Amino acid sequence: MATINSYATAAGKRYRVRYRTPDHRQTDKRGFKTKRDAELFAASVEVSKARGEYVNASASRVTIAELAEPWLKVKEAKLKASTFRTVQAAWSVYVSPRWGATPVGAVRHSDVAEWVAELSAGTAVNSRSPKRRISKAEAKPKSATTVKRAYGVLASILDGAAKDRRISSNPARGVDNLPSKSPRPRIYLTHAQVGALAEAAGEYRAVVLTLAYCGLRWGEVAALRVRDVNQVRRRLTVRENAVMVGRRIVVGTPKSHEVREVAYPRLLSSLIDARLQGRAPDALLFEAPTGGYMVRPNTSENTTSWYLRALAAAGLQRMGVHDLRHTAASLAISAGANPKAVQRMLGHASAAMTLDVYADLFEDDIDTVSDALDQAASLASVGKTWSDGADEAAVSA
Repeated sequence: MATINSYATAAGKRYRVRYRTPDHRQTDKRGFKTKRDAELFAASVEVSKARGEYVNASASRVTIAELAEPWLKVKEAKLKASTFRTVQAAWSVYVSPRWGATPVGAVRHSDVAEWVAELSAGTAVNSRSPKRRISKAEAKPKSATTVKRAYGVLASILDGAAKDRRISSNPARGVDNLPSKSPRPRIYLTHAQVGALAEAAGEYRAVVLTLAYCGLRWGEVAALRVRDVNQVRRRLTVRENAVMVGRRIVVGTPKSHEVREVAYPRLLSSLIDARLQGRAPDALLFEAPTGGYMVRPNTSENTTSWYLRALAAAGLQRMGVHDLRHTAASLAISAGANPKAVQRMLGHASAAMTLDVYADLFEDDIDTVSDALDQAASLASVGKTWSDGADEAAVSA
């Protein structure tokens, strides 16, 4: 149990509470002006220990930056290299300057909400020198994706602090002013448009057709090797993913971390067969013109790439390479493929995920269901009419 003692100061009598932490270490808190205040604190300590909610004041003095270091190491081991790079950038650019030197116990819910609003509006200040506004480039409004990613880093670090009992609860959770992310409208090409784009792509024709008819991600196509092709069954085995991280290609497992087989249509057979002739099993199926892994074509503003030139030549609007994956899903669904088959082709974790991502492609099925129900009901009604007529005839006879 806690003990309370008084002591004299220049400002008058004060009270000290001595108590033991859950790990049986003795500590104290002083400075209470009245014995009643000291008693209330002592009682709150005992209640928090009984409920398992006790937080050691010294543990809450650790800074966000100190907690971020081991947190980032765990994330690096768990996440894909490309994903970790975006997380690390969010920490370095947005979270660390504002929160790095802040003790975890000093983070307030209202401060987090204010920071989120500042990021969204582009009015954040440099925490190292609060009187100096950061540069105009740094202060411009951030996208919903950027704000949510930065907030997610801070909230995740504080989740760990709460689990370690450095704080009683996470003050970042429950922030209600996070910006809404408007999904970019997907672009779905028709068979004719895919053909036009493939022809305009020249030496990348087979790459375009593989993306548009197999639904592979760019990194998965770039990592395909000769040994991954089964000509008899017309299958591609997706076992690696080659993505650009910074200025280097990093090869790892697919996004789902699972190997999968994807069927390719006969229209690709001759193009793929030609790339297999006389080549070693470990050779890349699709190589860059200078050799090695292909680099994802740049589609940002004021850039030129073979892909953008092909889009222009085919008379198509600017679109990302990933839209060809969406096109593959669209063409498969319109051809009558069931969601489970589309899920396996795309490498989604579940068919439910596929349905959620491409719900817009199934909107036409509403009419199909309605028509099918009408047809079934009509057949049932006709059958009943025939049955009723036969019964009446039997009675008359």
